[in-house]
This record gives sequence, structure tokens and C-alpha cells, in this order.
Amino acid sequence: MVPGIPGVLKRVIAITRDRPGSIRSLTGFIVLGLFLTACATNPKWAVSGVDQNTTPAKAVANIQAARGHIVQWGGVIIGAQNLKDATQLEVLAYPLDEAGRPKQGAEPLGRFLALKNQYLETVDWAAGRLATFIGPVQDTRAGAIGETTYTYPVLTIQQSYLWPKSSANTEPRFHFGIGIGLHN
Repeated sequence: MVPGIPGVLKRVIAITRDRPGSIRSLTGFIVLGLFLTACATNPKWAVSGVDQNTTPAKAVANIQAARGHIVQWGGVIIGAQNLKDATQLEVLAYPLDEAGRPKQGAEPLGRFLALKNQYLETVDWAAGRLATFIGPVQDTRAGAIGETTYTYPVLTIQQSYLWPKSSANTEPRFHFGIGIGLHN
């Protein structure tokens, strides 16, 4: 059975208790480094005043009621385009988890356009990436998906987060042990 983190810490403390102070300090720094690199942080959202009930589909259905409402929407970027004074992202919306990350396994909520009034690098904000945005619903814009006409709600980006690319690697993010690890 593999001991939990508290069990490992107790063993490290017990081993270094009778050693000179320098070894104990070095061990402490190593353990601290492991903890800091193993912790993944989520974005910190300023969500006061965010309307959690307005979805992209609801915004299109009643733009007069939705216009100006601050929403938090996220999903998969379908396309990115740099305009003269802004960057426009087309996003397929999904429900968000507690951290604000889009849940791709859920039913999509429709598409929306996220507009940033500055340049965003479209290589980074590329098709297939997950992103989350907070901002007011501005209006709707007519567009097309293939040969089908589509009405997009437009969100003006005030806060955004581009989620790290997911890895197909299913191994744990850190390991305890001594030696050299080789990975493909």
C-alpha cells in the first residue's frame, strides 16, 4: 500500500530528526518543491454580478433582456479572427464546472462570439482550445455555420482564461522515488 502525503512527511521528518541541520533543511526544501509543483491552480474569477442563468441560446432568444448582463461562458474555440481593432473568437459553449472549465462531455449550449478589443494571438487562441470568458452580452450578430444561417450572441471579453492543452498522458503528475524517469 502506498502511504499518503501525511505518511510520507512523517517518514521524512523521522529520518531527518537525528541528522545535521543542513540535511534537514535540504530535505525540507525538496519536499516543499514537490508540493508546490504538484499543485495546479485554477483561475481566480471576479464573479460578483455574473448572471449564471443566461446561456448563449437564451441570450439569442431575448437579446433585449440579456443585453448588458455580465455572463460567464466557456467552451471550445471554433475559430479566431483578428479584426481591425479587436479579436473575434467563435466558441461552441458548454456548461462550466466549479472552476469555470468547460465540461466537454455535456450537451453543448450553442455558439457565441467573444470579442476582445485588443489583439490576441490566434495561434494561441486556436481552434480546439478550451477557453472561459466573463463579460457583458453586447448584441447578436448574423453569421453562418456551413450553409446554415446562425445568430450568435456577442460577449465583450472583460476576463478570459485559455485552459492548458490537455495531455493524453494518464500517468500521475508527480512521483515519489529515487532514480531517473524516462518517458516517450
